[in-house]
Amino acid sequence: MTSDLQRPHRQSIRLPGYDYALSGAYFVTVVVQQRACLLGTIENNEMHLSPAGEMVRAVWESLPARFPHVAPDAFVVMPNHVHGVIFIMDDIWVAAEHGSEPRAPGPDVGAPLVGAQGVDAGDASIEPRATTRVAPTGRAALGDVVGAWKSLTTVAYITGVKQAGWAPFPGRLWQRNYYEHIVRDDEDLASIRRYILANPRNWAQDAEYSL
Repeated sequence: MTSDLQRPHRQSIRLPGYDYALSGAYFVTVVVQQRACLLGTIENNEMHLSPAGEMVRAVWESLPARFPHVAPDAFVVMPNHVHGVIFIMDDIWVAAEHGSEPRAPGPDVGAPLVGAQGVDAGDASIEPRATTRVAPTGRAALGDVVGAWKSLTTVAYITGVKQAGWAPFPGRLWQRNYYEHIVRDDEDLASIRRYILANPRNWAQDAEYSL
């Protein structure tokens, strides 16, 4: 992986003036407050989800029910953070689910692998098709989607603490901000998907590594 892709998700400041409701693919990382390992453990280079980790993944996969223009893509739950790709789709792509001709959600980025927890490198690049870059009025932006996911998982985690004895979290479940990287093209997307897939194997070298 190139050095540009090793830490793009650590750059937490949004691009000034960029409309994050535009169709395209976005690589996001959300970290548990104080990097507490509440979501599972890494054993033999494999992630073993706790019940909380299973919940976090399930809420991610349910995002299209709340945001029909959103397609969650490659995703991994780590002990104290998550990495995922979110596609924000244009109206033409959404209409494709009802029988119209599908188009990719951006001019330089291939179609999503909807609901993928991990992806094979051979499936990591799909031919792009041109589409509009104009965001429809009132459509949720990336921050709205991530914010809703953080809120839903926090409420569900609190229920787990009260009803199932999950470990309590310190003040808030997630760090206040999140890290994002606007996916540039299919090559960028393929590298990010490989990074996500390999994350459990590289846990000891992860910037968020914590015992």
